[in-house]
Amino acid sequence: MPITPATTTHRPSNGTAEPILLELVDEDGVTIGTAEKLAAHQPPGRLHRAFSVFLFDERGRLLLQQRALGKYHSPGVWSNTCCGHPYPGEAPFAAAARRTFEELGVSPSLLAEAGTVRYNHPDPASGLVEQEYNHLFVGMVQSPVRPDPQEVASTVFVTPDELAERHARDIFSAWFMTVLDAARPAVRELTGPSAGW
Repeated sequence: MPITPATTTHRPSNGTAEPILLELVDEDGVTIGTAEKLAAHQPPGRLHRAFSVFLFDERGRLLLQQRALGKYHSPGVWSNTCCGHPYPGEAPFAAAARRTFEELGVSPSLLAEAGTVRYNHPDPASGLVEQEYNHLFVGMVQSPVRPDPQEVASTVFVTPDELAERHARDIFSAWFMTVLDAARPAVRELTGPSAGW
């Protein structure tokens, strides 16, 4: 699969790439324009479309990723399987599948919509603000992940108890619990009651 323009613009060696544009939305998720990615995250933040993916293995364990240390936003923190922003005009579902492959080298064997959540999370470490209208997706992963080291420092599958221990010990993204809590009904439907989500 070719590397997309959104990925190449993150590479410092490519100084000629076009800026990454995000879709600005109103409180109902209706597109109202575009803004450059970094500018949209400057305080106080501009409400924009995003997506979050939660993938599980056949044992009902959640795949977490630790964001690469070189990322300008929330480097080195743990977060959900994959998150990002659709290109202007790109369907959130298509963007979620695209970025999951780009970041983790794997395509979900199943991916389903899990609702939306709107939030405003300042990131104290970077000073950036997540003003997002976030489309949530849950699914399964059944093949080994092959993370792109430019995007992902580490991955781990966790049970709910292991997540609680890790969340108490490690630094997670500012948005992680908000998106997980919003996705929980769909997560429980996908993984079943025995998984404990």
